[in-house]
Amino acid sequence: MLPDTPKYQGRRRQMVQRLRQDRGIRDEALLQAMEKLPRHWFCTETLLDDLLYDIDRAIKIDCDQTISAPATVALQTQLLEVKPGMKVLEVGTGSGYQTAILCEMGARVFSVERQKVLFEKTRRLLSALGYTAKCFLGDGYQGITEVDYGPYDRAIITCGAPFIPEGVMSQLKVGGIMVIPVGDDKGQKMYRIYKEGDDPEQWRQECHGDASFVPMLPGRNY
Repeated sequence: MLPDTPKYQGRRRQMVQRLRQDRGIRDEALLQAMEKLPRHWFCTETLLDDLLYDIDRAIKIDCDQTISAPATVALQTQLLEVKPGMKVLEVGTGSGYQTAILCEMGARVFSVERQKVLFEKTRRLLSALGYTAKCFLGDGYQGITEVDYGPYDRAIITCGAPFIPEGVMSQLKVGGIMVIPVGDDKGQKMYRIYKEGDDPEQWRQECHGDASFVPMLPGRNY
C-alpha cells in the first residue's frame, strides 16, 4: 500500500475542487470523505497512480472490473442522499472505494460481490483499514440473501444492469432510494429510483444522464 504523501493529499484537494466547481457536487459530507480517503489504496496499478485522481478516469482492477471515476462515484453517491446511520445495500463491492466512501459518510454498508477474488481481497482491505462494512459473496441480482439485514434505506448498484433487479428492490424499504445504471453495451443511463410502494408501478424514476459501467452479471464467479 502506497503511503498517503502530501502529493496525494494535494491531488485529492484538486480533485474535490473540480468536483465542486465543474460537476456541481454539493454534498459536503461526500466531498469531505473523498478528500480524506486515499484513492490509491484501492488500486494495485501503482504505475497508474498519477491517473487515479483524474475525475473522469476509471481504472481497471482485478477480474476485468474497474474502480469508477471520481466523478461517477460523486454523482452516484450524491444521488443516493445518504445520511449517517442509514443502511445501504451495495451491489458490486469491487475495489472497495465506493464502500469506504459510504462508510466515511456514516452509512452502515452491506455489500455483495460476485467475483470471489475481489470479494476476498477487498474484504481484507476494508477490515485492515478499520471499516465495518459487511461483505458477501453472492449474486447481486438477488441482493443479500445469506442474512436478513434489510430492509435497507438505500441501494446502490455499481455495474450496468439490463433491467431494475427486483431482488434488490424487494430488500429496499418503502420510501427508500436506489441509484443504478441501466442499459447494455449500446448505452446506459443513470437512474435514481424512489420506491414509493411495493408494486413496481409505484417506483418513480429519474434519469440523470449517460453512464458507462461494466455489465452486471448473474450468479457467483468462484
